[in-house]
Formats: sequence, C-alpha cells, structure tokens
Amino acid sequence: MRSPSSVFWSTCLATAAAALIASAAPSDSPKQMPESTPPEVTGEWTGIWWTHPPAPRAPDAEISCKRRLDCAVTREGNGWRATFEGECSRPYKFAVTMDGRQAGGTVLFKGTSDLGEENGGVYDWIGRATRTEFVGFFTSAHQVGEFRLDRKQ
Repeated sequence: MRSPSSVFWSTCLATAAAALIASAAPSDSPKQMPESTPPEVTGEWTGIWWTHPPAPRAPDAEISCKRRLDCAVTREGNGWRATFEGECSRPYKFAVTMDGRQAGGTVLFKGTSDLGEENGGVYDWIGRATRTEFVGFFTSAHQVGEFRLDRKQ
C-alpha cells in the first residue's frame, strides 16, 4: 500500500506533467500577430549622398564630399519608383524602380539600375524607409556609396 505522502507527490507530478504537455501542444487557433500598416514612403525627400574612397588599385575615381540629393517616390504597381535629382560635376536626374517588402514599420528596398556608361553603368543598391527617413547603400563597378534622406518639410 502506498503512503499518503507518495500519493500526494504522485498527484502533484502528474498534474505538473499534464500542464507542461498542454502548454506545448499546438492550439486550435493560431496566435495572431498584430498587422502593422506599411509606412507611407511616397512623397518628397531631401538629404545627402556620398561615395567612399576607392580601393587602392581601383581606377581613378572622384572621392566625394557629401552632396545634396532630392528624391520623389511614387507607388508603381507592387513596387515604387524613385526619381533622384542633384548635381555631381553636372546636373543629373535618374528614375529607378524599387522592389520592396514590409518589415514591421519599415519598407526594405532593393534594386538594380543601369544608369548608362557615362553615369557609372549598373548599380545595385539596398535601402530602407520609414515614415520619416529613407537611407540606402549603392555599389557599382567603380564606386560604393550611401545616401540619407529625410522627408521634405
């Protein structure tokens, strides 16, 4: 015959095991993660861009100081279109298509654009935008750089 204390401890152990198994079992209703609304990234942006010094054996390339950059972003189908405008030895204006996906309160962008040989050729870039900030990194066969933009006031 089992003692009253062994019955007590057996009951406690069985109850704890049942609670542990129940908490690990999949639920009939999946937990809902709150849906956040994608940030509004269309509109007018302004800020600066710069390039990093070239590698020691790279062809001669201009080491950039920080330069002004304006950008207009519009929605285009499932993506966005960004038109960058500024001056670097001469005025320029480039429109690029951006693929993006939402990650929390941010849109993560990526893209490849051929700006023509006279403008450095093909560029790959990645970036992120929130309601108030748009930053990115770019690279080509001849340069690497960054831009940082804030929403125009």
